[in-house]
Amino acid sequence: MSSDKKQPLAAVTLAAIGVVYGDIGTSPLYTLRECLSGQFGFGVEHDAILGFLSLISWLLIIVVSLKYISYVMRADNAGEGGILTLMSLAGRHTGARTTALLVIMGLIGGSFFYGEVVITPAISVMSAMEGLEIAAPSLDAWIVPLSVAVLTFLFMIQKQGTGLVGKLFAPVMLIWFLVLAVLGIRGIMDNPTVLQALNPWWAFHFFVEYKTVSFFALGAVVLSITGVEALYADMGHFGKLPIRVAWFSVVLPSLILNYFGQGALLLTHPEAIKNPFFLLAPDWALIPMLILATLATVIASQAVISGVFSLTRQAVRLGYLPPMRIIYTSEKEAGQIYIPIINWVLYFAVLIVIISFEHSSNLAAAYGIAVTGTMVLTTMLSCTVAVKNWHWNRAAVGLILVVLLCIDVPLFSANLVKIFSGGWLPLCLGLVMFIIMTTWKSERFRLLRRMHEHGNSLDAMITSLEKSPPVRVPGTAVYMSRALNVIPFAMLHNLKHNKVLHERVVLLTLRTEDAPYVHNLRRVAIEQLSPTFWRVVASYGWRETPNMEEIFHRCGLEGLNCRMMETSFFMSHESLIIGKRPWYLRLRGKLFMALQRNALRAPDQFEIPPNRVIELGTQVEI
Repeated sequence: MSSDKKQPLAAVTLAAIGVVYGDIGTSPLYTLRECLSGQFGFGVEHDAILGFLSLISWLLIIVVSLKYISYVMRADNAGEGGILTLMSLAGRHTGARTTALLVIMGLIGGSFFYGEVVITPAISVMSAMEGLEIAAPSLDAWIVPLSVAVLTFLFMIQKQGTGLVGKLFAPVMLIWFLVLAVLGIRGIMDNPTVLQALNPWWAFHFFVEYKTVSFFALGAVVLSITGVEALYADMGHFGKLPIRVAWFSVVLPSLILNYFGQGALLLTHPEAIKNPFFLLAPDWALIPMLILATLATVIASQAVISGVFSLTRQAVRLGYLPPMRIIYTSEKEAGQIYIPIINWVLYFAVLIVIISFEHSSNLAAAYGIAVTGTMVLTTMLSCTVAVKNWHWNRAAVGLILVVLLCIDVPLFSANLVKIFSGGWLPLCLGLVMFIIMTTWKSERFRLLRRMHEHGNSLDAMITSLEKSPPVRVPGTAVYMSRALNVIPFAMLHNLKHNKVLHERVVLLTLRTEDAPYVHNLRRVAIEQLSPTFWRVVASYGWRETPNMEEIFHRCGLEGLNCRMMETSFFMSHESLIIGKRPWYLRLRGKLFMALQRNALRAPDQFEIPPNRVIELGTQVEI
């Protein structure tokens, strides 16, 4: 954030265009085609075209411009956004039961994002590749293999970081939006009557004309606002103002112009419904458009992949996912990270989706249900923040809640009919992630509670050890303590079996605060408990990663000098045994054991030299 604020507004706005709007910016590739494909019982008809265009344009204005850009983006945690941030903010000033409900809502929203992120790269890249059908119909069989090849390359380069590729993001996406606008203007000039759809009366008339069918058609209209959560989630990278300026100056006008250009083409040539986006371009521009669309969809895919890396890191730091290896791919940008396990699990999931669904139209049937589900949850959480955190008038917030839910709930309900035609996919993926996150959090809490059942008092034990010390050996011992005033399990075992204690003992607790960043002045708090015992509490935000060298450096500045090569780190290693439980809790226990076995070990997590670590094992029944 600090580096972005020093840059000119125009430069940051350009960068926001390249990263934030990739997903929503590629929606014109398939949205209008799906709306008028005939799946709802009507074809390419005058009233249907104008009705859909009116619905799309007003959804972009109301949902994106008013709800997210103007309202939801006000809810930031030290400049950071996203559904987990909103969950954290909403639970700050509520009771225990309400907070638990808000946490569940936030986790469901985060889980929906995991479900959506599998579909986004697949549908975007396949939609671009389907332009081959227009250029050469005989190449239809190559759409899936080429889509797989493009995405394989994209996932393979993730470990190199997005720094170098990121420099190309903004110019390419700016060109993309300008081309969208130019093609749209070209189409509108051929049939200006399409501009009637700016009148919201056509949206109302659409529901009157097509009655029940129009409700189910909302499931296709929502494709125009997929990626809207990226506006909020990426707020921390660019700030509110650049994202807002980019939307109103470039993205919104370009999208509306292109949709209306496609609509004008269909009013004159209904047969263009096969692929109105590519047919809107002149024949000579078809191949360049295919290349540009491929680049734009790769960028859109990159944006959601980076987003899932960021969400995973947040979940790990907040304690909802097990520690895992996180690689920082930039020495300057903390937000550029690579998580190998997430990258390759996501890659194989996308691969299976592409091979199974074969065409973007089939994927469109699965798309939208996760997006609209997250929209409903975002509305409820943001209204909670407005009342509890901003102290807005309850009646006014209630009115906002009703208005927003009157839009979000019908969109979500219309997408529910997609469950049997592919919508089950993001729901199942989201359910898996929800089970994993809640299992890790609850079972980890159960494990820590069992480990601290010995009931011994830390103060009493330190007093006893100072009065009647065991054999003291030279050096410093650091015991990782998950909670204050609790005797570390490793220290108990060391005294019980080895019957020795180092001449200086540090009880280290790492704390994740309810903020993305912690100022260096508040990084370390040191308390001397006795002549030879110290307590050190190191605080980090959920966007930061603890580093032992940094902690030692901060301790040295505070007067507690520790040298890494003269320090032994004692850690406990738990072998888990499942006790008597109902069958469903037994399954959850086995899942937790699997996660625990594959979790990143503390020495690797905190970058402690392996030759300075001593692990003491114990069996714990959970």
